[in-house]
Amino acid sequence: MPDRGRRQAGSRVDAVRTCIGSRRRATRSSLLRLVALGDGRVVADPKAVMPGRGAWLTPTVEAYELAVKRRAFRRALRLDREPDTSAVLEYLRSLPEVEPHHTDTSTRDEHPDTTEQAERLMDN
Repeated sequence: MPDRGRRQAGSRVDAVRTCIGSRRRATRSSLLRLVALGDGRVVADPKAVMPGRGAWLTPTVEAYELAVKRRAFRRALRLDREPDTSAVLEYLRSLPEVEPHHTDTSTRDEHPDTTEQAERLMDN
């Protein structure tokens, strides 16, 4: 019988969140937390410590554009009107470009895709 509620000593399981843009599940550490401020702006919270309701986004411009198209910021942050998300876009554009995943099978076997890991965690 699987031991669902217990972790081995020293192991740490990262929480799983859903990106508001792509709707894909991923570990919390691989997503960017966003927070709505009282003045109607949404800002990036890279350390995930700001107070208030947060939403999670894959840190890419593509995911941001999907979230804007879906009007996901307002819904996820439970706001009364469409927020100003320009600060989030500026933050994403300031991030260094990430190289695509390597297709080398040895690397893939050693480090499985984070989305795949997250889905397995959610199924347990």
